[in-house]
Amino acid sequence: MPHGKKFIHLHNHTEYSLLDGACRIADLLAKAKEYGQPAVAVTDHGNMYAAVEFYLAAKALEIKPIIGCELYVAPRTRFDKETKEDRSPFHLTALCKNEVGYKNLIKMVSIASIEGFYSRPRIDKDLLKQYHEGLVLMSGCAGGEIAKKIMAGKYDEAKKTALCYKELAGEDFYIEIMELGLPDLKALAPELVRLAKETGIKLVATNDVHCVNKEDVYYQDILLCIQTNAFHADTNRFRMETKEFYYKSPD
Repeated sequence: MPHGKKFIHLHNHTEYSLLDGACRIADLLAKAKEYGQPAVAVTDHGNMYAAVEFYLAAKALEIKPIIGCELYVAPRTRFDKETKEDRSPFHLTALCKNEVGYKNLIKMVSIASIEGFYSRPRIDKDLLKQYHEGLVLMSGCAGGEIAKKIMAGKYDEAKKTALCYKELAGEDFYIEIMELGLPDLKALAPELVRLAKETGIKLVATNDVHCVNKEDVYYQDILLCIQTNAFHADTNRFRMETKEFYYKSPD
């Protein structure tokens, strides 16, 4: 780790990622303080419900609050609500750089629910073109458009998509890379590194945090059961396949 620099968690889901995130804001900030981290982000799924509570609590602890959102991007447009594809939007992480970005993110998140809702609140690329100023955009988790195309064997399409985002956001677009111990994703990280090198887009490491401590993984799993109306003992239900979705130390 470079001298004087700290790893900052930029992809975190609080209790406001309803029935998915298990991070209480106070506990999340306490952990950041324990690790000596000067800043932390909150990026809840499709909403900014945590923004004010998070901002005030972080300021009280002298931690820089980075307000963000894990956006859902419609594969076509936010008005298309007909196909299975339309129900499977891509993930995209957005972080506010300043007040302009905060207002733009509020605008997009609001429109996502008012105009784009189809299973989830969805934006589209037209909204991104209109409201990206003041925002840092990251390519997201395995549910991001670039990652999905790579995993589908469409590397050239993934590269084209990355270059489109680079053209849109310039230096404020990053390829997001994670290591969560998921066997199915083992081949993804090297391809993301390759893509970043070939396009000149910078990499950023995140952890897709859904709970604060490793022992909290069980409780987060219970939330998923409630969300999906499944029994905990059901072996075929949706679940996190590893126990790595917790708030890790900088080391």
